[in-house]
Amino acid sequence: MLRTIKPKNARSKRAMEAREPKVVEDAKVAIFVRGTKTGERLNNVMKELMALKRPHAISFSKKNDVRPFEDASSLDFWASKNDASLFLLGQDTKKRPDGLTFVRMFDGRVLDMCEVGVTNFVSMADLKTHKSTPGHRPLMHFASELFDSHPRFVQLKSMLLDFFGGEQSDAIALSGLEHVISVSLGPTPPGLTSTLDLDPSASSDSKETLAALPPIHIRTYTVQLLKSGTKLPKVQLTPMGPHLDLVLRRHTEPDAVLLKAALKRPKLEKSDVEKGLGKKRKNMETDEMGDLRGQIHLGKQDLSGLQVRKMKGLKDGGSGSKRRRKDESMEVDDADGDDE
Repeated sequence: MLRTIKPKNARSKRAMEAREPKVVEDAKVAIFVRGTKTGERLNNVMKELMALKRPHAISFSKKNDVRPFEDASSLDFWASKNDASLFLLGQDTKKRPDGLTFVRMFDGRVLDMCEVGVTNFVSMADLKTHKSTPGHRPLMHFASELFDSHPRFVQLKSMLLDFFGGEQSDAIALSGLEHVISVSLGPTPPGLTSTLDLDPSASSDSKETLAALPPIHIRTYTVQLLKSGTKLPKVQLTPMGPHLDLVLRRHTEPDAVLLKAALKRPKLEKSDVEKGLGKKRKNMETDEMGDLRGQIHLGKQDLSGLQVRKMKGLKDGGSGSKRRRKDESMEVDDADGDDE
């Protein structure tokens, strides 16, 4: 458990405030950690996944003896030190060869984990095609209804969206969409539904249950926008790599209390968040059309000094006043003549 550190100056205070929770979070940083033993294929898989994650990726060069399903204290320390919320651990053992473990953090603690095994891998170097620019946000595509119904695949979908999601944005330009990550499943058994176990007596991570789950295929394509003669361009997909075939293994469900805190949102309308207000402002709201409207309260006004447009006949220098002054001057002259 890390002790609470109080800022000593303004610079350290700003750094600590930057790590505080936000309504619209920044891009999540992922740390790539190799276990005590990793084969050549697993090293290449982690290297190319990190290339897709850049620039929000940190790689540990040294091997670490870490077993996240047994002791996650090292992950808590690394997450707090590097301000990271995602981990990808690689470990190759005789019982679980070419294993990858996705770990998601919240508030410096492990939220949930999902372990997969790599059964097939095609690197970017094997495909002599154009590659996307590092740092661009990909378009995620999930081609199976199990990603919305089965708990194991729902968790994996959420993991991959957090891993490759990048920064949140209101709109994306077509020119900035350079690659697509497509996630599909193999042949699905006819009896596989939203239930976690086909056999009620079997464990969720037992060999029988995991063998019944379909394999996962991850494919990466570059996007080319070609002329079509209309306003909408013709989209062509070209295999870029990496291509992965995965199987599900162990996993841990998130703690109910920690998950509730992670999903908690402030009392703020979604439209206000999209407008970038950051926090709710008094007497301001967004209507159904997305326009920002405000209400202004004014005190009692004094209209006596209000400048308004006057008619020409009401002005002091009008023709009527001149005629009156002329008549008055004539009367004065007549009075002087009588005196003489």
